[in-house]
Amino acid sequence: MTMTLPLVSSATAIAPTAAPSRSNQVTRQHYPNFKIIVLNDDFNTFQHVTESLMEHIPGMTLDRALELTNQIHHEGQAIVWVGPQEQAELYHMQLGMEGLTMAPLEAA
Repeated sequence: MTMTLPLVSSATAIAPTAAPSRSNQVTRQHYPNFKIIVLNDDFNTFQHVTESLMEHIPGMTLDRALELTNQIHHEGQAIVWVGPQEQAELYHMQLGMEGLTMAPLEAA
């Protein structure tokens, strides 16, 4: 048994479909910021926490480091920096390597 396929003539050709129009409007999606939270503990000294913050957080002043260290001590935690994920991961790791007790990184 042979099967024959109908021939399509050029008169019955299918018209090309039109591509959807592209919008000239660009939508930018912002990457979320992440916050670094240092937790209070019983083994890091006030001085060590203050010095670690000044050493690893860019632009950290002595006054601001002291404020944050006080907040960590009295409230149990403090957000010490907020910014892009890659930098947050670096600063979080460095503070952890100094022995500070760190909360997990979380989106701000």
